[in-house]
Amino acid sequence: MCAVSIAAVVSGDAASQNPSSRPLVTEAQYKAWQTELSNWGRWGADDQLGTLNLITPAKRRAAMALVKEGVPVSLSANAFTEKATDVPCPAEWAMTSATDTGATDRVAFPCIHGAAATHIDSLAHTFFAGKMWNGYDTATLVTRDKGAAKNSVLPMKNGIVTRAVLYDIARLKGVPYLAPGDRIFPEDLEAWEKKAGVRAGAGDALVLRWGRYGRRAKLGPDDGAAGFDNSVLPWLKRRDIALIVWETAGYSPQPPGDLFRNAVHNFVQAILGIHILDRADLEALSEAAASRNRWEFMLTVTPLALPNATGSPVNPMAMF
Repeated sequence: MCAVSIAAVVSGDAASQNPSSRPLVTEAQYKAWQTELSNWGRWGADDQLGTLNLITPAKRRAAMALVKEGVPVSLSANAFTEKATDVPCPAEWAMTSATDTGATDRVAFPCIHGAAATHIDSLAHTFFAGKMWNGYDTATLVTRDKGAAKNSVLPMKNGIVTRAVLYDIARLKGVPYLAPGDRIFPEDLEAWEKKAGVRAGAGDALVLRWGRYGRRAKLGPDDGAAGFDNSVLPWLKRRDIALIVWETAGYSPQPPGDLFRNAVHNFVQAILGIHILDRADLEALSEAAASRNRWEFMLTVTPLALPNATGSPVNPMAMF
C-alpha cells in the first residue's frame, strides 16, 4: 500500500506531546473492562494461543505477498550485558572454551522479561486475581518448581508469520523520539493511519514506535518511557490485534492518580489474549519503512522451544 512520505524532524528531546489535562482511566473502568472486553472462552475452553488464532493460513499467505524485495530488517536490540539504569538485570555471556578445534559459549538471561534483550511474553506471564489468559488458575498451573503447565512459550513453537503495521508515532509528531511520560492515545493511532495510509486489523501485528532506542543512543540510559495510554484497550479489542510489538511496556513518569505502569501490558495478555513482543529496537525498521514509504510488511517471530517457560528471547524479522 502506497502512502505519502513522512519524515521526522531531527531535533532534541521532544517535549510532551499529550496534554496533561487528559482524563485518566479510573480503577472502576479498568475493572469493568476486565469483564466487558474479555476474550476468555472465545476460542474454546482449552485455548492457549489467544489472538494468535486470528493468524490464519490465508493471513500468512497475504503477509508473504507483501514481500517485494526480499530485504530483511531485524527488530531486535543487541543483548545488553552491562548493568544500567534501564537494564537492572543484564544478560550474561561468556566464552567457555576456545581451542584450535573450536569454541563454545555460555549465554544466560537471568530475567527474560527484563530489558536485557528483545523477547516475547507467553500468556502465562501476567495474572488478574489468580487467573491468567482464558481463566486458567495460576495457583495450580504456574509454579516455581514446574513452571507454566498452560499458556507457556511452547504453543508458539511453529512460529508467528503475519502482516505487521508500523505505527511510527515519533514521525507522526515530527520528532525523532517522544519524551518520557508521553501517552499515546487511540486518536494518535488513527491520525497515523490517515497520514500513512495503513490500518491494522484482525490477525495483524501492531508495531508501536516512540523512539526509545534512538533516544537512548543520544541521551544515554533512562528508565522513563512513552507508551499506550490505558484508554487504548477497547480500541485494541475492536481491531482484533493478534500481536503487539513495542519498545517499552508503559509510560513513565505517570500522572498522579494513574493506574499502575503495566496496566495495558497486563490487560492485553491476561484478558484479551494478545501476546507481547517487548523491548524491540525499531530504529532500523523506521528508516527502512520511511525510505520505501511502506509501513506494512511481513513479520516473522520464532520463540525458542522452551517447555513451561513464560517468555523467550527472539530476533523478530521484518521482510520488505
